[in-house]
Amino acid sequence: MSDTTGHDHDATGTASAPGTPENAATPTATAPEATDAESLRPDTRPRVADRPLDDEEREALDQMTRDIGDVPAVEIISTAAVHLMSAAAVKIGLAQDPEHERDLDEARKLIEALAGLVVAGAPAVGNLHARSLRDGLRTLQLAFREASIFPDAPGKGPGEKYTGPVN
Repeated sequence: MSDTTGHDHDATGTASAPGTPENAATPTATAPEATDAESLRPDTRPRVADRPLDDEEREALDQMTRDIGDVPAVEIISTAAVHLMSAAAVKIGLAQDPEHERDLDEARKLIEALAGLVVAGAPAVGNLHARSLRDGLRTLQLAFREASIFPDAPGKGPGEKYTGPVN
């Protein structure tokens, strides 16, 4: 039904633009009808794509993940060291695309952090793990020196304030 302005009205009296179907009424903003604070909180449940996990998916996720409190310190320290080593190797240019990934400033920071972790964590992880971590650190320090156009003086390279000079 049309009014004198040429706008159509649906059965509820909502106006729509001329020539639009009656069931395509212009939407109007309405205030949320939530009456309790709980319904106003954002959905913080774990999500997959654009939907929350159902109970079965949440249970499967819980079984696949460990509580950080259940992970031994030696495993956390070793895992962190391996991540630092891998990132430093890429930044030194030891990965597949060295020209695009080489960033010696970033590599220096990663090696410094790794050296601090290895030196401080060695007593906690034990001799076997510490030896492997020290070997990996030394290899990265030497690779950094080789990759540098102007190599640092002995004892001044990344991490050497923790490990001493690397040759």
